[in-house]
Amino acid sequence: MTTAQPHPTEISGASLDQRQLIRTRAAARQLRLRQQGRRFGQQTGSHPAPFKGRGLSFQQLRAYQGGDEIRHIDWRVTARTTKPHTRIFEEERERPIVLCLDQRSAMAFGSRRCFKSVLACHAAALLAWNGLESNDRVGGLIFNDGGHSEIRPRRSQRAVLHFLHEASRFNQQLLTEQAAQVGNLANALEELRRITRPGSSVFILSDFSGYDAAAQRQLHLLARHNEIIALVIADPLEEQLPLRGLYPLSNGREQGSIRITDSLRQRYCDDYRERRHQLHDDFRRSGIHHIDLSTDGDLLQTLQRGMRLT
Repeated sequence: MTTAQPHPTEISGASLDQRQLIRTRAAARQLRLRQQGRRFGQQTGSHPAPFKGRGLSFQQLRAYQGGDEIRHIDWRVTARTTKPHTRIFEEERERPIVLCLDQRSAMAFGSRRCFKSVLACHAAALLAWNGLESNDRVGGLIFNDGGHSEIRPRRSQRAVLHFLHEASRFNQQLLTEQAAQVGNLANALEELRRITRPGSSVFILSDFSGYDAAAQRQLHLLARHNEIIALVIADPLEEQLPLRGLYPLSNGREQGSIRITDSLRQRYCDDYRERRHQLHDDFRRSGIHHIDLSTDGDLLQTLQRGMRLT
């Protein structure tokens, strides 16, 4: 008798291991995050690149130079100016995918099926496998309260497996190591800027706790030369407190209690919505697309729906 294996998109628990992330490869093939109906070579991706070539889309006109193809000469401009001009096109090249994965202590929380940290790892794994299937180079930055790990973008299964190994290692550290304080988000985004080449597709998977003016500036600078997609990880209990009553609390070492009233629930809810509204406003001003992920939602469907809007 064989034991049934969980579906790769069924996410649960407070931690994970690398095998769970490897199994998401099959589910990643269901994602359609690229333009459909077009074929690309092994060394090309589906993104217009900042390289000037003789590809598909018109870029600019310039004076004819020796070696230019005659079929690209613009005869109307040539006749008007009496000097030969050639049409330059924008070539389609691969765009590196950079995954920025937050595994700080604030992510070690969840009231439903899984911790936010676990959901972020699964989402990153889906994006990494999908990028590899699309022949993109995949790499990234994984950070926690005390440090970070860099994975250089490469077009290989080994690079993806290295990223998944580091993701699971950082995730397991959340339950075994006690941080003195929550790591600084602005510092992590500054490191992300340092390792990201202009023209990359950058996915930031985080709850954005500690998002302040310094983090906002780093994100804005990063968005100047890259396509940024923010995947905002949240849990339903962060949005709204339980019904009024007396509830026990524990940090694993000490016991306590809290009395929740209607007024406290309303203040808490208003504060959460205001912070979320400000975060989304900052994204819009910087031209950053965002997708809200919840620990009680369907990850695959949410990603599919959210990426169609980009």
